[in-house]
Amino acid sequence: MRVVIQRVKSSQVTVNGEIVGKIGRGLNLLVGIANTDTDTEIDWMVRKCLELRLFPDEEGDDRWQKSIQEIGGDLLVVSQFTLYGDCRKGRRPSFDRSAAPESAEDLYNRFVAKLRASGLQVETGKFGAMMQVTIENDGPVTLLLEKEAI
Repeated sequence: MRVVIQRVKSSQVTVNGEIVGKIGRGLNLLVGIANTDTDTEIDWMVRKCLELRLFPDEEGDDRWQKSIQEIGGDLLVVSQFTLYGDCRKGRRPSFDRSAAPESAEDLYNRFVAKLRASGLQVETGKFGAMMQVTIENDGPVTLLLEKEAI
C-alpha cells in the first residue's frame, strides 16, 4: 500500500463538475492499493496517517509536534491506482502491481472506515472516477508512506 500524504490548508475533489469531498486544515491522502495488500497493511497505514506528527503546536513553534488527531483536523482520501505505475521499462507505465478494481475498492473502503472510526471528519473522492483534486499544500509538506506485504 502506498499513500502520498500532504498537509493541507484545504483540499477538495470534483467529479463531473460537482464537489464530492471538501476539507479545511488537515491531510490529503492519495491512496494506492497493491495486489498483495491485506488488512495488515490497512491497519498499519491507518495508524501511521493518524499518529504521524506533521503539525506545529499552537505556540507557533515550527517543529512538528502534533498529529492530525491532536489538532482535530480533516482528512480527504482519494483512491489513486497510478501510485503503482511502474515506469522503468518502455514509454507506457505498467500497473501489474495495482490491485484489481474490485479488491482495491473493498480495501480502500475498509481504510476509509477505519479512519472514520477515529472520529475525525473524513471526506472522499469517488472510487474509479475521473477526478480533479485541488490541494492547497501547507508547507509544502508531502510524504510517501509505503507498507508492503511480507
